[in-house]
Parts: sequence; C-alpha cells; structure tokens
Amino acid sequence: MTEKTNSTLTASAETTRNRLRAGFISRDLYGVAAIVIVAAAGYVLFPDNLALLTRIIAIALLVLSLDLVTGYCGVATLGQAALFGSGAYAAGILSAHYGINDPLLMTLGGIIAGAVAGLVCGIVMLRAHGLPQLVLSIALVYLFHEFANKASSWTGGSDGLSGIVLDPLFGLYEFDLFGHTAYFFGVILLLIVFALLRIVVRSPFGMLCRGIKEDPVRIRAIGASPHKALIKMYIISGAVAGTGGALSAISTQVVALDALSFTQSAEALVMLVLGGTGSLFGALVGTLVFMLFEDFVSAANPFHWLTMVGALLIVVVLFAPKGIFGTVQDLLSARRNRTGETRP
Repeated sequence: MTEKTNSTLTASAETTRNRLRAGFISRDLYGVAAIVIVAAAGYVLFPDNLALLTRIIAIALLVLSLDLVTGYCGVATLGQAALFGSGAYAAGILSAHYGINDPLLMTLGGIIAGAVAGLVCGIVMLRAHGLPQLVLSIALVYLFHEFANKASSWTGGSDGLSGIVLDPLFGLYEFDLFGHTAYFFGVILLLIVFALLRIVVRSPFGMLCRGIKEDPVRIRAIGASPHKALIKMYIISGAVAGTGGALSAISTQVVALDALSFTQSAEALVMLVLGGTGSLFGALVGTLVFMLFEDFVSAANPFHWLTMVGALLIVVVLFAPKGIFGTVQDLLSARRNRTGETRP
C-alpha cells in the first residue's frame, strides 16, 4: 500500500512539474512572439522613425538589467546608467581608437565592459543596505560620469565620442542612414537577451535571488550566500545593460556623456515602475509605453510635455501600483477565476 501511494505521489509530482514546464515554455513562446509582432508593427507604423525604435530597444535592455537587481533581488539603485554607459563607451572606443569596427565584436566589448562595471558597482553597493545603498549608487554613477568627462582623450569628454565606423553586419548588411540594419540588429539582440533572462529567472539561481529579496535571513539559515548570489546577478545585469549601451553606440555612431547620467538611471527606474517590477514583460511594457508617450507628447506640446508625463506616472502609481503589466495580469487572473466559479 505504501509503495503504491509513493508511486502515485511521485507520478503526481512529475505530472505537475511537466505542466509547469509546459506552461513556462508556452509563456516564453508567447513573449518571443509578442516581441516579434510589436517589432514588425513598429517597422510598419514608423518606417521613417526607426532610430527611435532602436533607441527604445537599447533602453529596454537597460530597464531589463535594472529589473534583475531591483525587481528580482530587491537592491535599491539609481546608478544603472553606469553599466549602460560603460558598454556604450567600450563599444565606441573599440571602433574610434582601435579600428575594431565589427558590430558583433563591439557588442561583445560592451557586454564585457558592462559586466566588469556591474562587478565593481556590486562590490561597492552591497556593502550597504537601504538608503545608504541608494546613495552609493548615485555616487557611483556620478563618479563614472566624471571619469568619462575627464578622460576626454579617450571618451571625447563633453563633446562626446565620435569617429565610430561600422563594418557591414555579418559582412553583408550595411548600416544605412535610415536605420534598417541597426533596428533589425537590435530586435535580434533583444530576443536573445529576453530568452536567456527567462532561463535565468526561472533557474534555481533565479529562485534564490527572489528568496533573498523576500527573506535574506532565511536564505542564510539554509546555508546559501546572499552576497555571492547578488554579485553574480549584478554581473549578469551589467552584461545586459552593456549590451544596450553597445547597441546605442552602434545605432547612433556617437556616445555622449548622457549615457552615464543620473537622469538616465532615474528614467530607467520610472519605466520599470511604470511597467511593473519583478517581471521581464513589465520592463518591456514600461519602456515602450514611456518612450512612445514621451515622444508623442513632446512633439504635440513642446512646452508642457513633462507635465503630461508626470501626470501619467502619478495615475499609474496611485491606481496601478503593480505597474501596467502587473495590473493587467491581475485583472485577467481575476476574470479567469470568476469564469471558473460560474461554470456549472
């Protein structure tokens, strides 16, 4: 009887795992399909403004990187632009100073630089908690910004880094003035990063990071090291932000100090809150909504567009505290539950 019960429980657990795995895979496929559909729609609707769409993708990678450390790990930071800017300057310097013009190698350089910057920032920031940690992140982004400003022989200083030249992508596709190649390159990068991050956040390591956010004391009690896990996540976050920075440098062929600005960090946090923290989908939705809304209202009303953006954020924070994606997800879940209850 006991053996039969155990085998039944094992089979039930295996069935549950298979259902969860199938659910995760289907959700991943839906996410990838959604990115492809939105990218195709953007290409059709805004054929003359692909530079904006590519910029949205670059910033989306920055917001995704912020979601890893803030949404999944609970680390308060306003210095994420330090990682983004490091990737941008690394990609630009490779081309402008070393003649390495291959977009793939430039992107790799941005990824490595972002990961190194993430390691440095993680080591410094994780020595504090709460408000002191937030202050450290602000100090770091200002230090990175000032270093780039002073190292003008390498970075161009306040004039920006120019002289970036690009070889054809895969030796076939020229980076044209209309931004077609840069846009498709950005979409491919976003799809790859999104798929990899979905694997990361669902892995035991991702679950560990969620546990650290919820109860770090319990994580220590079971013998895990929150500090090591957070450092690893910061490195991953830096690599993702560096990818976005490299894409920005490649698509615009110039790197300005704004890539390392506090304003860039603050806007990334706003986009994350707007879409919903702790969700990769939320990070993408928040970035898309914020940047399209910002572009639309700034063109419609150049003098008062910041007021409209502020009003949007107030409405979302007060009436949708989980962000746009989180609130929509809750509404759909509640609707499914009501439908299930009313079925005979």
